[in-house]
Amino acid sequence: MTDIIASALAGPQAGHSFQHAYITADGKARARVALERLRTLWFNTGTLCNLACANCFMESTPRNDALVYLRAVEVEAFLSEAESLDLGVEEIGFTGGEPFMNPDMLDMLHSSLGRGHRALVLTNGMRPMIKCAEGLLALKERFGQRLALRVSVDHFRRELHEEERGSRSWTQAMQGLKWLDENGFNLCVAGRLRWGDDEPAMRTGFKQLLEAHGIDLNVEDPKRLVLFPEMDEDADTPEITTECWELLGVRPSDVMCASSRMVVKHKGATQPSVVSCTLLPYEGPFDLGPTLSGALGEVALNHPHCSRFCVIGGGKCSG
Repeated sequence: MTDIIASALAGPQAGHSFQHAYITADGKARARVALERLRTLWFNTGTLCNLACANCFMESTPRNDALVYLRAVEVEAFLSEAESLDLGVEEIGFTGGEPFMNPDMLDMLHSSLGRGHRALVLTNGMRPMIKCAEGLLALKERFGQRLALRVSVDHFRRELHEEERGSRSWTQAMQGLKWLDENGFNLCVAGRLRWGDDEPAMRTGFKQLLEAHGIDLNVEDPKRLVLFPEMDEDADTPEITTECWELLGVRPSDVMCASSRMVVKHKGATQPSVVSCTLLPYEGPFDLGPTLSGALGEVALNHPHCSRFCVIGGGKCSG
């Protein structure tokens, strides 16, 4: 598939790719994506995490607060703006870091669910989540299946999960999954394709793992078991031109930035800002300003993640 895209490009790109917002290294029109509908509004709750994973694209660790904790009042302001703009938001997503380390996490969930949205939390399922057990149970009792939790289990083999997340991560993650399942939560799992397994093998492996732990999850449903393509900024990947849509059979509306935006708050900033992509919170060209109203335009696919993860890989963070 990469060769097919490359055929739409002329000439070598090494060292010169992803430099200009409007054209590729060899002068072709760079693909751009318009926001068709704000289906998912993401909030990055902060980069602090209880883990320091080997390949975390957010660089989250117990010490990295490059993105500081969002406060419930800040989330409320964006939820209100989204309603006033009538953007058709269906889902509110929360990612981090580890969202349950944010002291306002339960309040932010209550605000989102109370406005009638679905809420999706990306979590490692470990101790910070379990510390919020009482509040989570209360939210589930009130809002039911509109609250979904997606637990990161990078691979069905313990040694590979722990290669990414550390030697103490597996047992707690499986305990968290078991607790969510036993208490009837809307549960999803997220794995990664970084070790070279094909998707059918991953789904079979996860099926066996979850069944062995008595966890009921339909692994054939891509929303229940999400398998993310690997992201490596340094690996060679083609720039996406306007010609590539037809060559790949992919539509601009299939790409995440056609239906989502994310709110972040940088350390030292006086207010949060809106970025075009959950994968690019630190990249200046993808920062669209402090309001949703100013973040509704087109996005140039001017980053390797746009190519490898979204267009070629077909990856999506939303539920």
